[in-house]
Amino acid sequence: MSTRNIPVVDLEKFTKGNTESKKEFVQEIGKAFHEVGFVGVVNHGVPKETVDSFYDASKSFFSLPVDIKRSYEIKGLAGQRGYTSFGTEHAKQSKVADLKEFFQIGQFVGQDHPLKSEYPDNVDVDKVPGFYQLGKDLYQSFEKSGNALLQAIALYLNLDENYFSQYTHEGNSILRTIHYPPITEEPKSAIRAEQHEDINLITLLVGASAGGLQLLNTDEEWVDITPAENEIVINVGDMLQRLTNNYLKSTTHRVINPPRHQWHIPRLSIPFFLHPVSTMNLDCLESCITEERPLQYDPITAGDYLDERLREIGLKK
Repeated sequence: MSTRNIPVVDLEKFTKGNTESKKEFVQEIGKAFHEVGFVGVVNHGVPKETVDSFYDASKSFFSLPVDIKRSYEIKGLAGQRGYTSFGTEHAKQSKVADLKEFFQIGQFVGQDHPLKSEYPDNVDVDKVPGFYQLGKDLYQSFEKSGNALLQAIALYLNLDENYFSQYTHEGNSILRTIHYPPITEEPKSAIRAEQHEDINLITLLVGASAGGLQLLNTDEEWVDITPAENEIVINVGDMLQRLTNNYLKSTTHRVINPPRHQWHIPRLSIPFFLHPVSTMNLDCLESCITEERPLQYDPITAGDYLDERLREIGLKK
């Protein structure tokens, strides 16, 4: 365990290493996902210049007047593309909205693609030159690194290395850039992001512009997650937990408010939620069902599960 309260692994041991280092990486990330549900990853393959450029573009976007930002809000898409206004989303167990606004980018496919009806066009922010292309570049870079991580997880679960690849190729993944504005008055019991678990297979998060991310450990204690420079944080989502019958752990996490003297400091973070295609079955893997861990979930597809969760968190009515 690192001083940052989560294990840290080197992805190049898997993508560029020999047979032995590849096996070591598989065990390291599998153990981390089973015991902690979170891991820091270095040498992850997501270019720093791409991250930095999209951070700058995101700051420019969130600095726009509210009425202009809302012109990029697409009704009827449950926030899956474009802008979502401050105070819209809440954790599934909460009725109080989180203190954030965000912008989402989804899968890029051509107009004649078989899945085009499921993947609306991404929203081009003409007020921020380069925003669309930078978002696309970062999306596809995250997608590549995420798929390498899932190859390692597949091997850890004694599956074919490309088990997940067949479902995540042109999957329903989401890149979200989140802005937590300065806090200007005493919050009404809300924090920047109330405790929750992610919906997807895995989440990849590049270092936020300010602290506040915490996970709930096995001792029921909230501990800070502070990634080092050029390190990304990866966590298990509920889809992967469900698929493995709770063997891999979707850990509860949150983003707390800063101390009062830092209320004026905004926070920006950019998570990538790696999703499969909607037709993937999330039926528990037979190898993960044992006497000690009996079957916990009914069968459901990834698409139906996503729809159910979007309703729970207030994005879909």
